[in-house]
Amino acid sequence: MLNSILSNLPAPFFVLAPMDNVTDTVFRQVISSCAKPDIFFTEFVNVDGLQSVGRDKILKKLVFSSQEKPLFAQLWGLEPDNFYKTAQELVEMGFDGIDLNFGCPERTVVKSGAGAAIINNRKLAVEIIKATQAGASGRGPISVKTRLGFSDIDLSWHELLLKQNLDILTIHGRTRREMSKVPVHWEQVGNISQLRDSLAPNTLIIGNGDVQSRSQGLELAAKYRLDGIMIGRSVFNDPFVFATSSPWEDFPKVGRIELYKKHIRLFSNTWRSDERPIYSLNKFCKVYINGFDGAKELREKLMAVSTIDELLVELDKAMLKI
Repeated sequence: MLNSILSNLPAPFFVLAPMDNVTDTVFRQVISSCAKPDIFFTEFVNVDGLQSVGRDKILKKLVFSSQEKPLFAQLWGLEPDNFYKTAQELVEMGFDGIDLNFGCPERTVVKSGAGAAIINNRKLAVEIIKATQAGASGRGPISVKTRLGFSDIDLSWHELLLKQNLDILTIHGRTRREMSKVPVHWEQVGNISQLRDSLAPNTLIIGNGDVQSRSQGLELAAKYRLDGIMIGRSVFNDPFVFATSSPWEDFPKVGRIELYKKHIRLFSNTWRSDERPIYSLNKFCKVYINGFDGAKELREKLMAVSTIDELLVELDKAMLKI
């Protein structure tokens, strides 16, 4: 039986993709204030680090507010027992679901045997899924995010996953070898949806990969019979990407600056003990400081400062010139 959180979702539903060092509580709150997706995902949380002496460095990835619900924690790692322990903790912490990262293509992650490398270690994949399910004890949905295959498209991988009683299976429509260098194979994502119909009719299928807008997502979901659409990098181009009608293209300069100030203040109030360095804001600067005359020059000034106060002063100066 599907968790009530999932059974109450619209059809199709939209998800903010997990992006490491991007989708922290601050950015999720900003996106929520612009146009809220139906489900949020955390950054990547390493269970082996979380269940070690390095735990305190990882806990910041699990900070959240009530604005970011429903929220899934995305986990990666290698030790099934650590997935079990972490799943137990997460349901007690108030997370709405748990996602297993079997698709990260990043070289160091793959070299460690985690992320997309799990595609080639199917015994371990099943052990991790079962350990996580046992740890959660039915108190929240369990999902997997993966790719079409490691070197080549291999639907036997998805057949295996669909036999594991998952609540959600998210497919990024490329192999690990393809990274993001080729167009998304949406027809193969649709084939996996058809497999679901025969093997696991209660498992929801989410499609992911280069979705630029809500309208495009709706078209893809209808064409390939998908339950949900996950949007990741496009949120950098439009923080209102989940809106039925996004205002971002015509958003005024003052509104963009104010939204960045909101992000900065949330950052300052959230990470009071310097859990995140100020330069980590630089990756977000172009989200807001873009699309108007002088944006490039203003970004250069903002990315050169070293304190929150200096950032806000420079933004106030820019506001006075409007």
